[in-house]
Amino acid sequence: MNEFDRDEPARVHDGERLRRWRLVLGAGDAQQPDGTGVQLQGDDQKMDAALSALYDAPPPGQRQGRRTSRAGGLAASAPNVARWLGDIRRYFPTGVVQVMQRDAIDRLHIQHLLLEPEMLEALEPDIHLVSTLLELQHLLPDTTRATARQVVAKVVAQMEERLGRPTMQAVTGALSRSARTRRPRHGDVDWDRTVLANLKHYQPDLRSVVPERLVGYSRHGPAVRRELIIAIDQSASMGDSIVYASVFGAALASIRSLRTRLVAFDTAVVDMSDVLHDPVEVLFGVQLGGGTDLNRAMAYCQSLVERPDETVLVLISDLYEGTPGGDYIARIAAMTRAGVRCVALLALSDEGAPSFDHGAAEALAALGVPAFACTPQAFPDLIAAAIDRRDLGRWAGEQGLVTAR
Repeated sequence: MNEFDRDEPARVHDGERLRRWRLVLGAGDAQQPDGTGVQLQGDDQKMDAALSALYDAPPPGQRQGRRTSRAGGLAASAPNVARWLGDIRRYFPTGVVQVMQRDAIDRLHIQHLLLEPEMLEALEPDIHLVSTLLELQHLLPDTTRATARQVVAKVVAQMEERLGRPTMQAVTGALSRSARTRRPRHGDVDWDRTVLANLKHYQPDLRSVVPERLVGYSRHGPAVRRELIIAIDQSASMGDSIVYASVFGAALASIRSLRTRLVAFDTAVVDMSDVLHDPVEVLFGVQLGGGTDLNRAMAYCQSLVERPDETVLVLISDLYEGTPGGDYIARIAAMTRAGVRCVALLALSDEGAPSFDHGAAEALAALGVPAFACTPQAFPDLIAAAIDRRDLGRWAGEQGLVTAR
């Protein structure tokens, strides 16, 4: 063994490699064999059956061909789905289970089974399941609604635990760049302004400035210092964004120095600020799907602005206007000219690049209103940057968030 071999990781032997390929490829058939020659046994055979039921089954309404003839499929049968859910939770880690559940709903169109309490109790809850339940909520019978609320509440509690504290820390720690104090804490001293204010006290012998007074930033006190308006599009594609926005809205509403308003809109506008203390109530108050009237939504947000210089507007939308005749870009331009800090989030999720109206995003960027997709992890710092009146376009670039131009 040479010196290079000693640092190599343990190699996977050929039998294990073939076994893994067999699980990936499926069993094949006489005309299209998998090529591995591996016969699965025990738990491997059961894992393969769980994968085949989902990924080898033809979509509903399509004829089953030879390649998928071996797969029993879920057949939109509650007993079959219940057994399958038990199997995947036994043989796969939680993250994989959530992906397979989502694929089953998307590929096999078994959403109607979510209307049964027993099915909901068997599912591994995650944000995608919450989004699906929000889409189906008008179909939920009374016997299922209570279970659905429990599932949503569990996911919301997990998200609050993960995201609530960073939000509180980032926003309550934000410094108001325009408000100065002569008795700042050490960490709040603005050293550049302090040196400039004390240049006349330069001591040649010490080769240093001895400040007689400190200039610093004042932290937000109990009085309301900023107004925050979060406007969220209720289009079906914005499901994950709505879930995150409700959780963040609840955390932000608990900060006394920040007055937070949450506005949900489609062709109508609903102000949900009164129930921000309960994110679950917020979520069951939205109606995913339907049209979009951005002009009406921005008109309502415009009516909420009382102190433009102290107001931040966060519009969460793909910017597709569904109602002709209005000009929401002009309304955002008017708010910007008045002093409102405006930012458009094309998505608030971890799902990657969203679909959005590029023309509208570029028009907003031309007004100095940045438009970009934001991850939940970056959202608290975004609000802090807006409160600090930093350049949000530059901030987004520093965070690696691609802005529309």
